[in-house]
Amino acid sequence: MSAASPDPQPPEAPRDGDAIAGPTAPGFPRNVNAAAAAGPAASSSVSRRKGPISFLSGALTSGLLAWLCLGLSKNVLAYYALHPPHYEAQVAQSIATALKTMIVGMTFLATFSFAFVGLGLFLVFLRSLLPSRPETPA
Repeated sequence: MSAASPDPQPPEAPRDGDAIAGPTAPGFPRNVNAAAAAGPAASSSVSRRKGPISFLSGALTSGLLAWLCLGLSKNVLAYYALHPPHYEAQVAQSIATALKTMIVGMTFLATFSFAFVGLGLFLVFLRSLLPSRPETPA
């Protein structure tokens, strides 16, 4: 007697319009419409453009995160200035110094990443306020 019982129903052949051509796992629907799987944006023929408020809110959010990361960077830098790593073993000293350098570098990297994203979004916000020029064929 076999431990595995045969599948009572053979797998269905893929039909036109199926998003998935291969066999599916039990419990998952077989007929998935491609437009419904892609989301609501794919089903509508009109795409919505982002407006100036969206750019401004993104710029302000990114600027706030940059300001918070700058405060964190200053605190991390002050902590390591007051508590420098010092160990007797040369390997431990080397690892502690490398870790300190990576932590300080990552905090400043986050600071300037958020700052430049905020600056870019603010410039896009200003550009979105200007009237658009009609495109001329080249």
